[in-house]
Amino acid sequence: MKPAPFAYHAPRTVDEAVALLGRYGDEAKVLAGGQSLMPLLNFRLSVPSVLIDIKRVSELAYIRHQPGQLRIGAVTRQRQIEFSELVSQHAPLLHRATRLIGHLPIRTRGTIGGSMVHADPAAEYPTVAVALGAEFVIRGPRGSRVVAAEDFFVGYLSTALMPDELLLEVRFPTVCSSYGHAFVEFARRHGDFALVGIAALLEVRDDRCRSARLATAGLGPQPVRLREVEQLLIQDGPGEASRRAAATRAAELVEPDSDLHASAEFRRHLTRVLSQRAIQQAAARPQEFAP
Repeated sequence: MKPAPFAYHAPRTVDEAVALLGRYGDEAKVLAGGQSLMPLLNFRLSVPSVLIDIKRVSELAYIRHQPGQLRIGAVTRQRQIEFSELVSQHAPLLHRATRLIGHLPIRTRGTIGGSMVHADPAAEYPTVAVALGAEFVIRGPRGSRVVAAEDFFVGYLSTALMPDELLLEVRFPTVCSSYGHAFVEFARRHGDFALVGIAALLEVRDDRCRSARLATAGLGPQPVRLREVEQLLIQDGPGEASRRAAATRAAELVEPDSDLHASAEFRRHLTRVLSQRAIQQAAARPQEFAP
């Protein structure tokens, strides 16, 4: 099929893009990489009267590090993130998850901002954002604001972004070498969205888990922090028995739906298996990559 007719705008600055969004509001859709939006347009699942193409807004394409924070502009390509030394050094969980996204052509065209705003609950980037406690910098006619990841994703394909607002930047806290990370997922075919994914970030020192952050993909309308699982690991440590108990609790906490791809029961089973693997990998990774 072909998209329904729409007016096309290609701003070159953030101010121009925000002005257009202020003018058209919910009549408009923002186009970045197009890997999520174009199929929706072609199947007429989305029928905006205005398309605002921001790929020429070069001021939103960057990866910058400052103490304690990695800042990534919204139109930065996933391929740039995949090969960025700054990302691999300061946000290795993000780097690892990027390599699981789709296929090479998708990562070459897709942007971090497009994935975040599309907010597919099975996608890797929203899950990483929740796991790491990322922040989203947003601008609209009323000014700029910063939204925490857990407040940004509000439902299936839904975010806290207002119709007249533009995502400018995603800020990820940097992690030190004592943290281990893992992103484990199960998909029917390579490049497919995961039926279930688990992101894990653990700080393990002296056989104790000092800090833990786990988040899910594909198990509800938005990524979910597994806070009870995190507390179990901090309380009982990263040993084998603790990992099994934490994974069992993870499967109990989630409330997946059944669909044509998998039953809720199977998704719970995957949650238990993948949680245990993610915790084990994250607990071992600091030692594995120690100099």
